Amino acid sequence: MSRTRSDIPRAQRIVVKVGSSSISGENADRIDLLVDALAAAHGRGTEVVLVSSGAIATGMPFLGLGDRPTDLATQQAAAAVGQNVLIYRYQESLSRFDITAGQVLLTAGDLEDPVPRGNAEQAMNRLLELRILPIVNENDTVATAEIRFGDNDRLAALVASLLQADVLILLSDVDALYTKPPHQPGAERLDFVAFGDELAGLEFGSVGAAGVGTGGAATKVSAARHAADAGVSVLVTSSTMVDQALSGEMIGTWFEAKGVASDSADARLASERK
Repeated sequence: MSRTRSDIPRAQRIVVKVGSSSISGENADRIDLLVDALAAAHGRGTEVVLVSSGAIATGMPFLGLGDRPTDLATQQAAAAVGQNVLIYRYQESLSRFDITAGQVLLTAGDLEDPVPRGNAEQAMNRLLELRILPIVNENDTVATAEIRFGDNDRLAALVASLLQADVLILLSDVDALYTKPPHQPGAERLDFVAFGDELAGLEFGSVGAAGVGTGGAATKVSAARHAADAGVSVLVTSSTMVDQALSGEMIGTWFEAKGVASDSADARLASERK
């Protein structure tokens, strides 16, 4: 298990989640930067799972859509087109390192029912044993409003828990979590969150950036707590800093996992904030 950020390079199994706005639209070229970092971790023997949003956002231009669709049928159509393009882009980039991707599409129902949940766990474990890099996303073409994950932060936390990962890295457009939206005066960066810290009195936004995502700081806090409660340490940081994150640098916001005491330096950061 990862006790601190510096332990990440030695982690056996890591789940990385990236949001739509980080790898679609004008940021589609960032896929190579993300893959560079994932390939470096994979190359040192780490088992890496990528949870990637972006199917709907990637499919929108092919459907002639300028804004994210609000009706379920059009979202499903955009996802059907976009998932194909997105996995192609990932595989094309991974091929530079002779790494093969394995696509895993899940619904919330899959992880709530013991049988499909067990099948998903077995399939992903086998992919990792074969040194395949699983790329996980919600199966938007069949998910309904009633059984959606809602955002891939939650999906990533569930996958990290299911696979008993050492650490979950949640990537977004912001370098860390802040005590209030970072553009507001007085916002202070959170370096460390001790297990069980309710973060009382702090304000977290809930809207995704650029109008293409569904997650925000609030969803990341909720997902981080879920993973931490399952014994998975969590790092929240920017997608542009993924290389530093996987290299174990002191960046982002670190959530201490249940039963995994962090070092005294991080504990001091928590006490100073309080």
